[in-house]
Amino acid sequence: MPGSANLNIMMKAARKAGRSLVKDFREVENLQVSMKGAGDFVSKADLAAEKILKEELMGARPTYGWCAEEGGSEDGQDPTRRWIVDPLDGTTNFLHGLPHWAVSIALEHKGQVVAGVVFDPAKDEMFYAEKGEGAWLNDSQRLRVSGRHRMIESIFATGLPFGGRADLPLTLQDLARLMPVCAGVRRWGSAALDMAYVAAGRYDGFWERRLNAWDMAAGVIIVREAGGFVQPLNPEGDILSDGEVICGNERIFDNFAKVIRG
Repeated sequence: MPGSANLNIMMKAARKAGRSLVKDFREVENLQVSMKGAGDFVSKADLAAEKILKEELMGARPTYGWCAEEGGSEDGQDPTRRWIVDPLDGTTNFLHGLPHWAVSIALEHKGQVVAGVVFDPAKDEMFYAEKGEGAWLNDSQRLRVSGRHRMIESIFATGLPFGGRADLPLTLQDLARLMPVCAGVRRWGSAALDMAYVAAGRYDGFWERRLNAWDMAAGVIIVREAGGFVQPLNPEGDILSDGEVICGNERIFDNFAKVIRG
């Protein structure tokens, strides 16, 4: 589906960064996996991808602001617009040679995400959406959230805390309430792809805490444009600033949210 000039800029940038990451991914698979050697290599791959994205996006729209995982935030001459970028969502998967990671780019206008791209280079899947224009996969496949309405037939995705993160007790409580009433829970290690998969109907819902804006900004609009519901875990909160999100298809969302929110 042809999109706006901004969306085409985003998709071109994602593909260019993706090509760089795929080249590095082939190398990381050959490295002896050690925290020093492979970890340093992946950091360089991440930074190189972000450099490509910044050159492409800011080169095309030099007045926009910038918010990215590695490069921090910069105000633009145009205070109403900014790019929100994660050059490599799923770094741990990348480090371990697991082909499940993505480039995520969102465009924010006046505090609202108006366009998003999540590109999975390993599988050559480009998920994208613009406000009011629907959500799409690659050139012509329209994305729609699943139509399941029974919790016991539905599968959900989340992120599990690691390395001493303090939200482990809350997540275990979530799982204790959810797992007995659903068909399964998945943890695949990339929030951007988790949300894209909800939009594609592969998952029926997703929730996670302690995310960053760049982890989920693109996913928010892709799910919404695919017909899904997206809310902060705290109904009074804000998704991007709080770093907490819950989303799902319209038919399952209320029951799903009730279980997770306790």
